[in-house]
Amino acid sequence: MPVLRAENGKLQLPGVTDDWSGEFTFIQAADCQLGMEWAVRSSNNFTNTDYQDHYDQCAWDDEIVWGRTFVDMINGMVSKPKFAIICGDILDAFPEKWSAVRNEQFKDFQKIYNKLEVPLVCVCGNHDVGNSPTPQTVAKYRTDFGDDWYSFVCNGVFCIVLNSQYHEDSSHVPQIATQQENWLEEQLDIVRSGKYKHSLLFQHIPYFLEHPNEDKVYYNYAQPLRGTMLKKFEEAGITKIFCGHYHRNAGGWYGEMELVITSAVGLQQGGDRNGFRIVRVTEKSISHEYVELSDIDPPGKIV
Repeated sequence: MPVLRAENGKLQLPGVTDDWSGEFTFIQAADCQLGMEWAVRSSNNFTNTDYQDHYDQCAWDDEIVWGRTFVDMINGMVSKPKFAIICGDILDAFPEKWSAVRNEQFKDFQKIYNKLEVPLVCVCGNHDVGNSPTPQTVAKYRTDFGDDWYSFVCNGVFCIVLNSQYHEDSSHVPQIATQQENWLEEQLDIVRSGKYKHSLLFQHIPYFLEHPNEDKVYYNYAQPLRGTMLKKFEEAGITKIFCGHYHRNAGGWYGEMELVITSAVGLQQGGDRNGFRIVRVTEKSISHEYVELSDIDPPGKIV
């Protein structure tokens, strides 16, 4: 089925209820990033930038195979998840640099992931709007995928989706970033109301990789924003934050709130293998398990 699109800050999942109606699962994935394998190989793991001069030759055959395996595995699950969500870097080509290649990557993404038999939700990553988003790149993302921030409810669980790039660099889009912050406060008021069994946050960039007090590196946020946002979310009642960006599995705890980083459906940058996360939601708890794409052969054995 086609990727679901949010409008006016809201997304409606099919076949779900606003109130708690029993245990369910969903799929969290990240960084399918069609084209990244070619970019890493062509740049010797980004040690040179010459590849940018011939990015128009970019190919993504591997990402097509990985994506098809991802789709087949989820479609083969005995108990269908309520939804699947990809936490950013859907495509590799930066929209402001390689728009023609990006359009081709987007077409192949649709061909592959539209075959999912569960609703698919997308989250905006840095490659999807650029490291320094502009009004034009944000508009392009919204044309292709719908709103870049929104909330939705799944059987009594409240879910917030953010465009994390505005927290990294909003220098070209200060008004848009402010709009997201104002909207976020309204969503956190809903979390504080206690109406829902659980409240979850989905975004691309994680606030930390393993510990809230770790040093700033490329993959996490700097202080003081990191501490400010973590404190705000935990005090509001967010129980889990699901992220990608790291191309490895990682995460940790801030008080009673867990931050979960899921490795990539696409290219790996650590010791993990391509995969996704199955999240199980009960009335009292949320648990999760990382599943490698190679774990099931043939697909169709996951229960």
